[in-house]
Amino acid sequence: MPAATLHVVATPIGNLGDLSPRAQQVLREVAAICAEDTRRSGQLLAHFGISTPLVALHEHNEPQMAERLVARLLAGESLALVSDAGTPLVSDPGFRLVRAARAAGVKVSPVPGPSALIAALSVAGLPSDRFAFEGFLPAKASARRERLAALAGEPRTLVFYESSHRIEESLADLRQAFGEERPAVLARELTKLFETALDGTLAELHRRVQDDPDQRKGEFVLVVQGVGEDADARLAEGRRVHAILARQLPPSTAAKLAAEITGAPRKALYGAGPGE
Repeated sequence: MPAATLHVVATPIGNLGDLSPRAQQVLREVAAICAEDTRRSGQLLAHFGISTPLVALHEHNEPQMAERLVARLLAGESLALVSDAGTPLVSDPGFRLVRAARAAGVKVSPVPGPSALIAALSVAGLPSDRFAFEGFLPAKASARRERLAALAGEPRTLVFYESSHRIEESLADLRQAFGEERPAVLARELTKLFETALDGTLAELHRRVQDDPDQRKGEFVLVVQGVGEDADARLAEGRRVHAILARQLPPSTAAKLAAEITGAPRKALYGAGPGE
C-alpha cells in the first residue's frame, strides 16, 4: 500500500473564523490529528463538529512518537499535524515528525493559514523585504542580554515572540542593547478581542508597558527595525563589542576600547554594560 500524506495544518491564533475551509476538510478526512495539546485542539475541533481522533505530540514525546506515526503513514493512513495555535513548527513541536516522514519518503503537504509571525509583520509598517525570526528570547537575563548583544548590528527587521511575564524585562534589555531610539512595534493578542499593535521607539514601548498593566497581558510579537547605516550601525556594533569587553574590563576601559574598535561614540557606550 502506498504511503499516505502528512498534512501540516495551520490553525487560528485567536479568531476561529480563520480556520480555512480546506483545513476543516483535511482535519475531517485524516485518520488522526497529531496535536501539541489535545484538550486545546479538542475544543477547536468541537467548535467545527470535527470528531477525528487526536494523538498527543509535544516536545516531551515527539522523539518516541515520530517512529510510530511514520509507521502509520507508511501503512496508508493520512495524518494531520497541528500546534496549539498558528503554523506548526514555528516555535512549536513537529520538526522531528516532519523530518522523519520526509526521510521515510512520505509526502508532507502544507495547509497554509494563520501565523502570528507573519500577521505581526504585515501590520508593523517596518521594512519587511528582509527579516529574521528569533522566536522566544532566553528566559535567563544573562543569556537574553548576550543574545541581544549579538543581534544589535543586524540590518534586517527582527521578530521575537514573548510571554506576558517577561515582556517588560525583554523590552528593557532590548532598549539597552539596541538603543533608546530604535523603532519597533509591539503586537499583542493578534486576532483576539483585546488586539493591540503599539508603535514607537523601544524606549516609548517600554514605558507604555510599564505604565499600563493591560499591556503586560496576553501573547506578544515584537517587531524591531534593523540597524540603519553609518552612525546607527557603528553604535550598534559598539554596544555589541562593549558588552563583550565589559565582562572582563572596567566599564570605562571597555567603552574606550569599543569606541576605538568600532568608531562608536564613547559616551554612548559608557555605562551600557551587562545588567545595567
